Amino acid sequence: MASGDSDKTEKPTPKKLREARKEGNIARSQDVSAWLGLLAISAIVPALGRKAAVDLQSLLVGAMAVMKDPTSDRAVRLLGDGLHDSLMIWLPLGGLTVLVAVAATGMQGGLHIASKRIKPKFSNLSLIKGAKRLFGLMAMWEAVKILVKTAVLGIVLWAVISRIAPELVGLAAAPLGATLSTTGSAVLTLVRASIVAGLVMAVADYLVQKRRVDKQLRMSKHEVKREMKQSEGDPLLKGAIRSRQMAMSRNRMMADIAQADVVVVNPTHVAVALRYEPGKGAPRVLAKGAGAVAAAIRERATEHRVPMVEDIPLARALHAACEIGQEVPAELYGAVAQVLAFVMSLRSRGAAAGLHRPPSLTNRRP
Repeated sequence: MASGDSDKTEKPTPKKLREARKEGNIARSQDVSAWLGLLAISAIVPALGRKAAVDLQSLLVGAMAVMKDPTSDRAVRLLGDGLHDSLMIWLPLGGLTVLVAVAATGMQGGLHIASKRIKPKFSNLSLIKGAKRLFGLMAMWEAVKILVKTAVLGIVLWAVISRIAPELVGLAAAPLGATLSTTGSAVLTLVRASIVAGLVMAVADYLVQKRRVDKQLRMSKHEVKREMKQSEGDPLLKGAIRSRQMAMSRNRMMADIAQADVVVVNPTHVAVALRYEPGKGAPRVLAKGAGAVAAAIRERATEHRVPMVEDIPLARALHAACEIGQEVPAELYGAVAQVLAFVMSLRSRGAAAGLHRPPSLTNRRP
C-alpha cells in the first residue's frame, strides 16, 4: 500500500478533478460555515436586539390599549403587527445565515453539485464499510477534533469569564438597565471570543481536509499517461484513421488526373498534373507526387491518354512550391505557359498522348 502511495507523485488532471467534484470529494469543513455564520449573526444581533426591544415595547403598549377597549379588529391588527415585527427580525437572521453559508462553501473549493452522491448506493448499507467509517482514521480525527474544540472553547470561556466576572459582581447595586446592558455586552464578548477560537480550529480542520483530499487525488505517471491516451485516442487507431484519410485523398487525386491537360515529369522521380481552364485564373495542380506516387500518376496519365512532358527543373519547382488544388505561382507562369503551348501544338497534330521531350525545354530553367 505504501509503495502504491509513493508512486502517486503527479498532481490530479482536470478530468480527475471534475470527477472528484461530481463525487463530492472536495476539501471542505462544515465548521467554517457554522462559525462564520455565528460571527455574522453576532454582528447584527445588537441592532436586532434594540429593534426587538422597541417592537416589544410598542406591542405591550398596544396590548394594554386592546385590553382597555377589546375589539376583534384591534386584536387582529395587533397580532398582525406582532407577526410583521417578528418577521423583520428573523428574516435578516435567516438570510444572512444562508448567504454566509453559501459564501463559505464557495471559498472552500466553489459551489459544485455532487451528482453521484445523489444517486442511491446499496454499498453504503454495508456493515463492514460502516464499521470502517466508525473506527477508521477519519472517525479518530473527528473525535480528536471534538476533544480539542471542547478544550479550547473551555479555556477561552474561562479566560473571558474570569476577566468580566468582577465587573458583573460590582453591578449588584446598579440600576436594572445598566446591569442588563453590561451583562449583554459581556455575553456578546464571550460569544465572539468563542467564535474566533472556533474559526481558528475550523481553518485548521479545512487545511487537514485539503491535505487528505489532495493526497487521495494524486496520480501516478502511469495513470496520467493512460488518461491522456484515453482522452486523445489510441495512437494506433488514430494512425489507421489518418492512413485511411490519406488513401481516400490519394484516390480522389488519382481520379482527377483524367481531367488534367498535362503531367510534368522528372522524368521518373516527380510528377505534377496541371489543368488550365480559361477564364478561371492560373493553371491549377490536380495531383502531384514523388517516387511510387509519381509512378502511379504516370500510369494513370498513360491510361487516360494525358500528355506527359519531361521538364526536370519545372517538375521539381512545381512539386516544391504547390499543394494539390492550388494555382501555379506567378514566378512559374512563363514556364507553364510554354509547356501548355507545346501540348496544344501536339494536340493540333493529334499526337499528344505519351511522354514528350521537347529539345527547346531540356536546358531551360524556370
